[in-house]
Amino acid sequence: MPASNRSRMEKRGARPRRSVLRMDIHLSTCFIAVDDHDKALPFYRDVLGLEVRNDVKFEGMRWVTVGSPSQPGVEIVLEPPLADPNASPADRQAMAELLAKGMLRGVIFSSDDVDAVFERVQASGAEVLQEPVDQPYGVRDCAFRDPAGNMLRFAQRKK
Repeated sequence: MPASNRSRMEKRGARPRRSVLRMDIHLSTCFIAVDDHDKALPFYRDVLGLEVRNDVKFEGMRWVTVGSPSQPGVEIVLEPPLADPNASPADRQAMAELLAKGMLRGVIFSSDDVDAVFERVQASGAEVLQEPVDQPYGVRDCAFRDPAGNMLRFAQRKK
């Protein structure tokens, strides 16, 4: 058989299957919409104890990156509700209204002492949504609104 026809007859070895189980994936960045960085920054920095890692202004918008000192590889970006310079005024208004209602992103933080977190955040004057309670799914948690209206939950795994 000519060499040119051999390729049709030969079977290629099957590619090894890749498994998601073998992939090394980590969360690096998440985003929280805020309408006033000057109100949000003291809450996330001073009340929650997150460190400021970056503060960038661009085209009339601002992004502040914060993170827990114990998680140097994870960042939270405090961004405008609609971080798109080409967004229409109607879209900007719709996002601002959703943010004001607390209907945008929710974030869950973990803690070794949710009751201490509750006391600290409550003392800051943040709106309490839920006092600490033992949940049937294995955590003790509480919830607040940040200055922009986002729901933040704080959870502690039951021992």
